[in-house]
Amino acid sequence: TRAQEEDWRRRNKTVLTYVAAAAVGMLGASYAAVPLYRLYCQATGLGGSAVAGHSSDQIENMVPVKDRIIKVTFNADVHASLQWNFRPQQTEIYVVPGETALAFYKAKNPTDKPVIGISTYNVVPFEAGQYFNKIQCFCFEEQRLNPQEEVDMPVFFYIDPEFAEDPKMVNVDLITLSYTFFEAKEGYKLPVPGYN
Repeated sequence: TRAQEEDWRRRNKTVLTYVAAAAVGMLGASYAAVPLYRLYCQATGLGGSAVAGHSSDQIENMVPVKDRIIKVTFNADVHASLQWNFRPQQTEIYVVPGETALAFYKAKNPTDKPVIGISTYNVVPFEAGQYFNKIQCFCFEEQRLNPQEEVDMPVFFYIDPEFAEDPKMVNVDLITLSYTFFEAKEGYKLPVPGYN
């Protein structure tokens, strides 16, 4: 009957509205996930993330713990939506707590259009993240690569000397720094209060 048809149309419209709202919500949640992840991890050191907020005085006055050598390995991943080539330029370096170190990643946009990427990172084992401090890195900032452009991306970091005093870190002599790049939209910034 006509009344049933109108009822079906109304229900279908309602279902489509819910589906559209859910799709928009999921898209919004995916964009919100990166800044929320950044805020949470950098504030707490959880999730294998380095903690924000180190001063230049602290860096200058660090005393290296020479008898504690740590191997740092590097990993690079790219989300399926981003067609970049992304890799670490070194597979591993050896550092001691209280000593700064510099590593490089390389990214290339092999496509014929400009692409903007944005990265997250983590540190494994997760418990070591609170001691892994980045002085300079490309994480959480937009990186625009033009067609066929290739760039070097530095990561300047140190492991806090307190790492050597933590009983939970006594058997940790290997740390992996892992980055994942996602595609970002132009003008999409991820500010974090108090983090430069």
